Amino acid sequence: MTTALEVDREPPGARTPRTPARRRRFRADAVRYRWLFFLMLPGILYFVLFRFWPMYGARIAFKNYIPFLGIEGSEWVGLTHFQEFLSNPDFPRLLQNTLIVAGLSLFIAFPLTIVLALLLNELRLNILKRTVQTLVYIPHFLSWTVVVSITALLFAIGNGPLWTFFGWLLGTDANMLADPDWFRPLILMQEVWKNTGWGTIIFLAALAGVDQEQYEAAVIDGAGRWQRVWHITIPSILPTIVVLLILQTGQILNTGFEQIYLMSNSLNRTVADVFDTYVYFAGIEQGAYSYATAVGLFKAIVGLVLIFGTNWLAKRFNQQGIF
Repeated sequence: MTTALEVDREPPGARTPRTPARRRRFRADAVRYRWLFFLMLPGILYFVLFRFWPMYGARIAFKNYIPFLGIEGSEWVGLTHFQEFLSNPDFPRLLQNTLIVAGLSLFIAFPLTIVLALLLNELRLNILKRTVQTLVYIPHFLSWTVVVSITALLFAIGNGPLWTFFGWLLGTDANMLADPDWFRPLILMQEVWKNTGWGTIIFLAALAGVDQEQYEAAVIDGAGRWQRVWHITIPSILPTIVVLLILQTGQILNTGFEQIYLMSNSLNRTVADVFDTYVYFAGIEQGAYSYATAVGLFKAIVGLVLIFGTNWLAKRFNQQGIF
């Protein structure tokens, strides 16, 4: 005999039907939180217009795109452009330059962001903490054009303050803006100065959520400041560090076009050419639209694989990951 309880019970995994009551509740929530949905609209439009809609044009990576014929009328060539790019003599140099610049950002600039956040968190004088935070945030709002212009003034031959200082310190009078050996250090210094302070925001937000009772208990147990940082602070923000590291790894081939392009010249081009500038030169200057799209799509595929790979490694080390 079937009981009422057995009739009402749903099998595991069964989808709950959208009843009129649930639809009314959904409409009521939509009206209640309409301003939240309105605030989400610019972000949704941004991703639709600049992230999802361009995927339609990515098909030209598999075609011999001719603007007069359009995407549909152009000849399908399959993986020809990918094979051409991977067999190009410039590919090893581009890959090496891109990985070195990305590695400097990943292994030096990214840890410095964490260190700066930890140092700011240890400041107990609020006015000093807010002042330092403001000073380190300001460079982020400067465009790369302004940053490169400041760099050119500081390292100008003959009268640049930093050119004079490094020349005295290292005993050299080289043109640092054109010297290939100085290109990567300058790129790293710009990245650290511009973005390190801004990157601390997420870590400071994570640090604000750490239970203060843990610090009080550690002080009672006799733990010093360094011990509290090592055993409480860092483990508390470790999930945030892992998530940002995964996202940073996925962007490893995206070194940024504007900074590299503005800092490159005919004398340092051997170390300045990366995938982002190569796409510009091949696609815009030479008009090889399909070839340049194939290079960009190659970067996206590699980034996707790296995100899944680093996320898998994070799970293997008992970290949360991003999915």
